[in-house]
Amino acid sequence: MKTALTIAGSDSSGGAGIQADIKTMMAHGVYAMSAITAMTAQNTVGVRAVVPSPPAFLAAQLAAVFSDIPPDAVKIGMVSSPEQVDVIVEALREYGTHSIVVDPVMVSTSGSVLSGGEVQRRMWKALFPLATVITPNIPEAETIASCAIETPAAMEKAAESIYADYGCAVLVKGGHGKNTANDLLFTAEGPRWFRGRRIDNPNTHGTGCTLSSAIASNLARGESLEEAVRLAKDYLCGALEAMLDLGQGSGPLDHGFALHRAVRGADR
Repeated sequence: MKTALTIAGSDSSGGAGIQADIKTMMAHGVYAMSAITAMTAQNTVGVRAVVPSPPAFLAAQLAAVFSDIPPDAVKIGMVSSPEQVDVIVEALREYGTHSIVVDPVMVSTSGSVLSGGEVQRRMWKALFPLATVITPNIPEAETIASCAIETPAAMEKAAESIYADYGCAVLVKGGHGKNTANDLLFTAEGPRWFRGRRIDNPNTHGTGCTLSSAIASNLARGESLEEAVRLAKDYLCGALEAMLDLGQGSGPLDHGFALHRAVRGADR
């Protein structure tokens, strides 16, 4: 069985972070492992409290995983401090890790700020160059590239700028666009668009975590980056189309939609 490691924060409501990552990896038939960067008290309405993991404890988690069950791919989400970035970078270099997906989480779906400026700058400088691909949404790409993104051409320009600055592939997610959900992957071969339709579902808690974890899972299974992105996008659409409706705010996705359909079919 292929393996994948998620390095991210814990979401007590189960819709994002570590919990969403593990559900996604399991749905892809990949053995999931985790290293927790922070415990969060959150739900579909907002983040109530965050307790970061001490850097030494994060390092211990990473050493425990890498030394025993080396992951075929790694997904990195919420990071709480510059020191945590340093710990992650050191571990990735020490163990020669490949297939690294970085979701540069800055703000939660509910609007809570999850990482400060110094954390972001350290991630950009030290972690991005190690990544196979980073997966910013449009507001995050605007911050990283220091430019406004209002058109497809601007998305391509921003992605090319990020690729040139950090040397990693860039998937700019178009879910924040007004009319479409088209994503742009920029690699050494240039831009490639992945067309998508907007799904009328207000429950989008954890979509970024889910997509990046699905990409990591597909890379762990040996797919090319482009195919990993295509398959991950299809999976995310299925999880949204299942129309799970939980909580009082922006609710979670149905990560196990394929399993649930199979079970319902067997019960008939």
